[in-house]
Amino acid sequence: MPAACAYLMTVSLTQPIDSDWTQIYLYVAGRTYQRWGKGEMPADITVESISEYQRQELNRLKTWLYYQRIRARQEKDRAKRRQEKEEAKVQREEEQPALFKF
Repeated sequence: MPAACAYLMTVSLTQPIDSDWTQIYLYVAGRTYQRWGKGEMPADITVESISEYQRQELNRLKTWLYYQRIRARQEKDRAKRRQEKEEAKVQREEEQPALFKF
């Protein structure tokens, strides 16, 4: 949930969010706040439970965040392998003498 909380915080700073996402954000923020042992959220913004629809939207967001992390990690690994392959090719070319020089 901390990833969902961080994502919703940044989204709420960049654009207005509707009432469902506001409720989801306050619910997640309250759970994260308690989990980190920071005490209680202020009573006027505390959301104890969310509707089934909001829970489905939260689960969809968490799934999307998970797949975004996987995709970013895979792209990073691909770039690293591509760079290593290019470096190996350059090293091979430097080590092998040219058979014919024109």
